Amino acid sequence: MAAIRCGGAGDLDDVAAIQRRSPEAATWNVTDYLSHEFLVAVAGKQIVGFLVWRLVAADEGEILNLAVVPEWRRKGVARELLNGALAGFRGDVFLEVRESNWNARRFYDLLGFQQLSRREKYYEEPPEAAIVLKFHSC
Repeated sequence: MAAIRCGGAGDLDDVAAIQRRSPEAATWNVTDYLSHEFLVAVAGKQIVGFLVWRLVAADEGEILNLAVVPEWRRKGVARELLNGALAGFRGDVFLEVRESNWNARRFYDLLGFQQLSRREKYYEEPPEAAIVLKFHSC
């Protein structure tokens, strides 16, 4: 199992590498992550996943990006990252996911996220619609 901790500037190269290996995830300038809540999952000395989110209001959060290296998927890492981010949070959590990313959509569905809407041409590389999801944490 991976340990979850706060991410920092020293983790950005590893996080950028995870983004490159996860074309289904959003692609951000990783330095922007330092301006938000930023968690990494560490197995041994290797970063195997990350999650970035922000508070929009006291009772509203938004997951900006979540990715796990392929060889660590389906081992509970994404769930642990979400649990770490939302521990103690009460309110609505929103996110967008690529329409074609069935694995992520199934994952979020199992956690209780509900589909709210669809945004045409939300993603640029490659061009694709986003599905907007919402979860209520109580």
